[in-house]
Amino acid sequence: MKNILVIGGSGFLGSAIVREIARRPGGAETFFTLPTRRETGAKHLSVLPTACVVEADVHDPATLARLMAGQDAVISLVGILKGGEGEPYGAGFARAHVELPRKIAVVAKAAGVRRVLHVSALRAAADAPSGYLRSKAAGEAALIDASLELTIFRPSVIFGRGDSFLSLFARMARVAPFFPLAGSTARFQPVWVEDVAATVADSLLRADSIGQAYDLCGPKQYALAELVRYATAVSGHPRAVIGIPEAIGWLQAWTMELIPNGPLTRDNIRSMRVPSVCEAGCGLPFGRVATALELVAPTYLGR
Repeated sequence: MKNILVIGGSGFLGSAIVREIARRPGGAETFFTLPTRRETGAKHLSVLPTACVVEADVHDPATLARLMAGQDAVISLVGILKGGEGEPYGAGFARAHVELPRKIAVVAKAAGVRRVLHVSALRAAADAPSGYLRSKAAGEAALIDASLELTIFRPSVIFGRGDSFLSLFARMARVAPFFPLAGSTARFQPVWVEDVAATVADSLLRADSIGQAYDLCGPKQYALAELVRYATAVSGHPRAVIGIPEAIGWLQAWTMELIPNGPLTRDNIRSMRVPSVCEAGCGLPFGRVATALELVAPTYLGR
């Protein structure tokens, strides 16, 4: 693949994927087009000589068509955790997770771009309890219906330097004396961002990944309370975690929705009703062994 359009490429996961592909054999000859709303937000990728950062609105079909011209593959990464309320998804989720993949499918077919890699979410399903998970499933369906050379990835929560998960709890611990936590028993199987990036990069070169959907998980399951206690302890600010009933958590989440960049929404609580864990025996494809959280988290939470 010589020309790759990475939609959402300036974010946490996208940056890792671009770096992973670029440093592999032949990566120096791979050219990346990275559309972003603000070019200043992707300066960290401008050091890659074959990365072209472009300010563009990927939701505009005409703009998307210009970006797609001459590409060999598309990597679709756009995802948001806050999409509003309402059936079936919430307006934000509908735009980012459903309408955008549908536009990518239509424009890719028109441009003759067959190869598409799409990152969804673990436990995405049409009957899932949250708008986030339902919208992710609808986005998958839109791409599947287009009959492209498609590979889908469904990671559990992703951790790593620059994440908005463990790092968030570590930052909050600097000021919070304790954590009253909704969904404290919710289950997760965190996967390292570099393992996800390597799996996506592997798939570009593997014909046997076409038509497949891969659940991506780390080697161990945790309750949310365990992860919060671990992140705060490793960061040097150990904090007690107090699980609260969902009814109180619901009120807590509603209040936090009024705060810009608040850490919790009602839809997040709905998502946590479904364990974000893999089926027994699954982890990473292609013979890869998932990296333990405890090997990586101290390298960035402790600073």
